[in-house]
Amino acid sequence: MKESVMAKAPKQLDDVGVLAYLKANPDFFNAHPDALPGAPQGKGVVDFQQRMLEKLKSDKSNAQRLQKELVENVRANMDNLNRIQMAVLVILEAESFEEFVETVTQDLPMLLDVDTVNLVIESTSKEIPFINQAGIRLAKPGTVKKWLSTGDALLQNNINGAEEIFGPGAGLVKSHALVRLEISQSTPAGIIAFGSRDPEAFQPHQAVDQIGFLAPVVERCFRIWLGLQV
Repeated sequence: MKESVMAKAPKQLDDVGVLAYLKANPDFFNAHPDALPGAPQGKGVVDFQQRMLEKLKSDKSNAQRLQKELVENVRANMDNLNRIQMAVLVILEAESFEEFVETVTQDLPMLLDVDTVNLVIESTSKEIPFINQAGIRLAKPGTVKKWLSTGDALLQNNINGAEEIFGPGAGLVKSHALVRLEISQSTPAGIIAFGSRDPEAFQPHQAVDQIGFLAPVVERCFRIWLGLQV
């Protein structure tokens, strides 16, 4: 009697060998249905057509879910972009330095759908003219390095807001985005801080390109209103 191909199968096979073996033994899974992931145990021949149909349904559901998530993300990004553009226009419409600061700290929260926006400037004295202005928070030297180290931005979720950044409103803040302000070489380091009561509004994995664009606009407005050089 001629020895079967199945009996000649090597003890160890690589991927190519496994494929060749299965091609030579097309009834292998009929004889061993338990070798298929998720196959019913002890029920004889597997209904391959049914399994394929279930897999196609699962793949379709996953594709629809991914498509929905993609559309939602695109819409959210467009909404955020529109908010940033509107914020820039409103900032540029300020007619004085005082109005500029007021716009950033009082109007931007509503425009950007956050709960608070703070301008934080390091200082050892309240006598520095340009920051002796309502709406600008004074911080100890080293505050910017403490929070941002050498980076330009920090996004954190599920936090308790820091008073040195958000002042009396710190208790409201459960997530924040802190962006470095480099107004000029002759002025102290600063931060523009966005805080939200939503603990997931800002998350470490999020891109910062949009709020990162807003920070240079604020820097330039500082320089224009105060006659500062870069």
